[in-house]
Amino acid sequence: MRMLISVLSLALLAGCVSPAMDTARSKSPTRVLASAKPTPLVAECIKFSWQDESVFGVDASAYVNTDKSGQQTVYTRGAESFADLLPQGTGTAVSYYAKQPDDAAAMRRLAMLATCL
Repeated sequence: MRMLISVLSLALLAGCVSPAMDTARSKSPTRVLASAKPTPLVAECIKFSWQDESVFGVDASAYVNTDKSGQQTVYTRGAESFADLLPQGTGTAVSYYAKQPDDAAAMRRLAMLATCL
């Protein structure tokens, strides 16, 4: 039962943040980065680093979504910050978006993301 509730909650959360992400994607990213590492490895690293409660406190949330083309998105609750990861050869292209790019939390998330490249 708990598993069902978790799955439904995640599905609802993904449905709520998608319009916010689409709006952000209509503008240029806060930062564009690249990594020589494979996309799944970079995505898991970002997700793990964004879940660090010692850095982000109670707002330490991160989720990964993979679409059919292989693009992965790591995002926070409410899509305050998210990163689109696209495979490029053997590496990964990363587009980082933040609702408020000068916000301290958004800058910390960008710094944590950079450690995964």
